[in-house]
Amino acid sequence: QVQLVESGGGLVQAGGSLRLSCAASGRTFSSYAMGWFRQAPGKEREFVAGVSVSGGSTHYADSVKGRFTISRDNAKNTVYLQMNSLKPDDTAVYYCAARAGIIVVISTRWNYWGQGTQVTVSS
Repeated sequence: QVQLVESGGGLVQAGGSLRLSCAASGRTFSSYAMGWFRQAPGKEREFVAGVSVSGGSTHYADSVKGRFTISRDNAKNTVYLQMNSLKPDDTAVYYCAARAGIIVVISTRWNYWGQGTQVTVSS
């Protein structure tokens, strides 16, 4: 069992930056791939970024490549999402997720979810 708590969301102007954090409970954090998803009003939840168990492999949605960076610190049971050059289209609730296995982009294949943190980018 893994419990996830996101933080770091907020309101930022276009072009600005935010760093999201996701703190995980449990001693098996290092056994899970970690990911970030987002959901905007009226839209489906979509994959943003994922990082492998070791942190050596990452995967990004095309819409955030070159702007967002996912990383993890297994000693701190925490995964991060550094978001730069933010756009109004990035406005959404951002969710942290964990799964046993490789990174996949389908949200229903992830086992554990946080409650989400709101990110709002003003133009």
